[in-house]
Amino acid sequence: MSNSAIISVVDDDEFVLTALDSLLRSYGYTVHTYTGALAFLESYGPEQTDCLISDIQMPGMCGVKMYEALATMGIHIPTIFITGMLGPPPQFSANVRKPEAYFSKPFSADALLACIEKILKRSR
Repeated sequence: MSNSAIISVVDDDEFVLTALDSLLRSYGYTVHTYTGALAFLESYGPEQTDCLISDIQMPGMCGVKMYEALATMGIHIPTIFITGMLGPPPQFSANVRKPEAYFSKPFSADALLACIEKILKRSR
């Protein structure tokens, strides 16, 4: 299967990065992985990403602050948050678009892939 979409994954957990990289590549996506929010923001990733998957809780800058920083820069990437935290999803200010979805770890690979396909179909 060939897919030209670029999926960026931001997570401080190497196991999660490796698992998502392998899963998404097996479905034909180009995958870029980043071990933290600053690594993503300081790369060319934001300009090249069709869909962003990010952990919420990470050392340094959390995924929520990274998402808000992108919005401040005028970069609006369809984003899926993954988290190991219990509780309600984080709240965002009114001028920030809501993320596409939240998945609690562990999550269903099928549900994640369906969400990604839905996002990419809308942006084509």
